Amino acid sequence: MAVNPYSLEIEAPDLGADVKVVALELIETINREPVRGPDAARIWAAAVEAIAATEPWVLDFFSHLDRVREFCHLKGIACREAAERHCVIPQPDTEQLVEIFQRFEAETFGMRAGGLLEPGGMGADTELEIDLSHRGVDAYHPAFPRYFFCAVTDFENGFLTLLSNPLSANEVTRRVKPAVATLQVSVALPQ
Repeated sequence: MAVNPYSLEIEAPDLGADVKVVALELIETINREPVRGPDAARIWAAAVEAIAATEPWVLDFFSHLDRVREFCHLKGIACREAAERHCVIPQPDTEQLVEIFQRFEAETFGMRAGGLLEPGGMGADTELEIDLSHRGVDAYHPAFPRYFFCAVTDFENGFLTLLSNPLSANEVTRRVKPAVATLQVSVALPQ
């Protein structure tokens, strides 16, 4: 039986009583190195869309904003200035998401789904957006209970971390497994 070249491991690390976390790690199956580049971008895009499902969602950028704005302008991707140092990209389509994930693979940025967002990813959580512009992803900690999930990317090292009360590792696995089935990815909860 052939082994898929990529593995997506999903687990629920214990970070304390005040935060519920689901961690996803995308690695090469044989050498256990992080997956990067176009394949990783496609896998992460499929996973994010499957996890969000029908919830409206956005990407949150709070660093390198000139590069983000320029990229969005060149690619025709909608974005809005949310706070002094915060740019929101509301629910890009799949191909745009792949392009964003590939281009900004080395950057840390965030995502939000559900909660105060309206369909199409519009709607503002001004308090959180101002906090994101000052504190980056740390701002998600007190805010995540208002959302279906908040997430932090570290795609360069193969990680996506979800903060979510409604999502468990089992539910994330159930959602993601069929979404990446055609992309040569094994999905599992680590033993």
